[in-house]
Amino acid sequence: MNKQTLTNRLAEKLIFFGVLLFFLGLIVGLFIPVMANPRMGLSSHLEGIMNGIFLIVLGLIWHRVKLPARWLKITYALAIYGTFANWAGILIAAVLDAGAPLTVAAQGNQGTPLAEAIIGFALITLTIAMLTISVTVLVGLRRNMKREPLRPTLASG
Repeated sequence: MNKQTLTNRLAEKLIFFGVLLFFLGLIVGLFIPVMANPRMGLSSHLEGIMNGIFLIVLGLIWHRVKLPARWLKITYALAIYGTFANWAGILIAAVLDAGAPLTVAAQGNQGTPLAEAIIGFALITLTIAMLTISVTVLVGLRRNMKREPLRPTLASG
């Protein structure tokens, strides 16, 4: 698979998974009142919507991210993991009424050690993933800016 085909395919997948995550965020919103911690449920609802939009936007600008094929794949995988782990980790905290050590929305409620370990793992690893994505996308966009010459614009007046 050539790099252009890879770029296009990953962009399509980012947009698809973005719409899926947006939809899942909406579905979570329907169940907020019955969750053990509704405030965490609201957080999961919003994380699904915001991270879904992030993936859609990332897919739309993906062709401007100039990275080696390997880094495109790594960045793509981290984007999918980070966004879905963000939504799911907070959803688990909402359902199990947990997450106090890592999030204010838990309102001091702490779950079982296993629940806290799962949530902690998700939140810590997604943070690393999202920071890595931000850096690699910025590098790729900067490389694109250096490659493309500035096009003159018509001066109004």
